[in-house]
This record gives sequence, structure tokens and C-alpha cells, in this order.
Amino acid sequence: MGNVPAVDCLENGCDIMGNKVPTDARIVPVYYEPATTYNLDLEVFPVSALRQRANTQCGAHTIEHIEFYLLIYITEGRCRHMVDFETIACAQGSLLVVRPGQIQRFDMSGNWQGWILIFRPEFLQPLLQSSPPFFSQQKATATLVAELEIFSCLEMLPTHLALNEDTQKAVLESIIRMSQDAQLKFDTKTLHMLLRNQLHALLIRLYLVQADNEKVETSPPVFLKRFIAYRLAVERHFQRWHQVAEYAKHLACSEKSLSRATHSVAKLSAKAFLSKRISLEAQRLLSHTNLPITNIADSLGFDEATNFIKFFRREVGCSPGEFRQQHNDR
Repeated sequence: MGNVPAVDCLENGCDIMGNKVPTDARIVPVYYEPATTYNLDLEVFPVSALRQRANTQCGAHTIEHIEFYLLIYITEGRCRHMVDFETIACAQGSLLVVRPGQIQRFDMSGNWQGWILIFRPEFLQPLLQSSPPFFSQQKATATLVAELEIFSCLEMLPTHLALNEDTQKAVLESIIRMSQDAQLKFDTKTLHMLLRNQLHALLIRLYLVQADNEKVETSPPVFLKRFIAYRLAVERHFQRWHQVAEYAKHLACSEKSLSRATHSVAKLSAKAFLSKRISLEAQRLLSHTNLPITNIADSLGFDEATNFIKFFRREVGCSPGEFRQQHNDR
């Protein structure tokens, strides 16, 4: 894994990083593992490069569970991209934001073109990632506040943005410049500093477009810090901890303050955010594995399958069996 450049997909099937995957794979976990000759934490490449050696079956059927940030910018044509069971119709000017932990599938059936930008979570916020989740007492230095503000810009973005003509031009110029600068012959630290600032500028631009459309406000730094810690804790413990009180105790804060922070950033209560994460994992397992429902319930921390079925019906609107049948029929 990780020895093939992202643009060098092999004929037997590949993921976005260029790693070979089984042709019958249902969900493929994908980590940021570029070729050993590429040592940057951010990579930019055109969709055309991904197509050059890729079997079309790879893009059409490989469902990826990604562990990094992925931006997809469509410059020509149309496609239908799947993110967490939602199929999104994209055209020229569409920009997709896929976050760590989400599942996604490329539509390689058409002749659409564009750019792909991927980066490690810690690349965007090295200070925040240096000591999670125990940074609640860390002083809000200027650098930390800046990182929090950039993180807010990214988290406030929807999965799909339709950019106007002026923004399309500016975004394309930014992406191409990053692609070119990533090839400069400087040391890694210097290139990371350059590319990080360019990524910050791109995310701020996208945030301003979205904020202008929806009158979005940036969350206070204290809420951002708490939400980041909560999200990290949920990813680690959602299969065992189903109560917000458990996370509040872990993060040394009250349930009320945790819910305020989560609502400020994610526009959901802490309980709804947690339930959404558990529900999403259940949908993934039902759609892309043959595990019995009782096994899925057990793997997600439910003592009884009946409790899992009630939870799933409340969150999704149908039973686990009905959901599985609907997706098997597609």
C-alpha cells in the first residue's frame, strides 16, 4: 500500500491513492499514503491523470471510506458523485467537500474533467492536532485562533457548492498554483508552509462565498475547540458510548456546553450529532456487508437487536431490513 502514485491506478482496480483493491470489494478503507517519493501532506492532481491507467470499473464500483480531506472541483461535463448515501448531481463549477470518516464513490462513466485535492487533517491544523483531545485548557494564542478560524471555514462548507463564474476562475487558479508549487524543489517544511497558506486562502474564499449566500457566522474559538474534541471522541468511542454524558465526562465539560458548541459548528445538538454518526455506520454496514442485523447491532454497542431496530427506524425512517433491501435493489 502507498507505493503507487495517486495518478497511477492499476488495471485491476484502485482507490484514489492508487492502491490496488479487490474487484469484489464493497467498502475500501483509504488512508493518505502517497508514493514513497512524494513526502508532502497535500496532493493535487487532475481527474484526467486519475483516468489514464484506471479501469472504469474502479471508479464506478469502488466505494471508499476515506481518512483524509478530499476536494473535487468539476471544470467540464457532468457527473453524479455519492457521499454518505446521497447522490449529488454535479456540473461545471461544482465543488465537493468530503471529510474524514465519510464514504464516497466516483462516477467515472462520463467524460467530466476537473481537479482533486487531498490532504491530511493535521496538515490544515498542526497545532490543534498535536494534542487531541486534551487541549481544552490550552491558551488561545494567535496561531491557535487562526487555525480554529480556518477549521471553522472548512466545517461550515456544505458537501456541494455551485460556484459562480468569477469564483470558478479564482478557485481554478488557486488549485493549479498549488499543483505547480507542490513540485518545487524546496525542503518539505518550506513547501508545507507555502501550500498550507494557499489552502487557507482557498478555504477562506469558499467560506466567504457560502457566508454571503447564507449569512453564516463563524463560531467562537471556545466552541470550535470543544467541538473538535467532541468529534474526535465520537469517532473513537461511538461504538461503545451512546450517551452525551459519557463524552461530557471524558472532555471535562457539561452536557449543555457540549451541545451549545456542537450546535454552533455543526448546527446539531450533541445528541443528534452522535446519533447521526451511529446511524451512518449502521447504514454503511447494512449496505456494504452481509452481516446479520444482530451482529451489526452488537458491533455498534446495542445490547439488544430490538433496541437497534427502534433506533434505526427513528433515525432513518425505515427498518434495517427494509433499508438493506432498498440498497440491494439498486
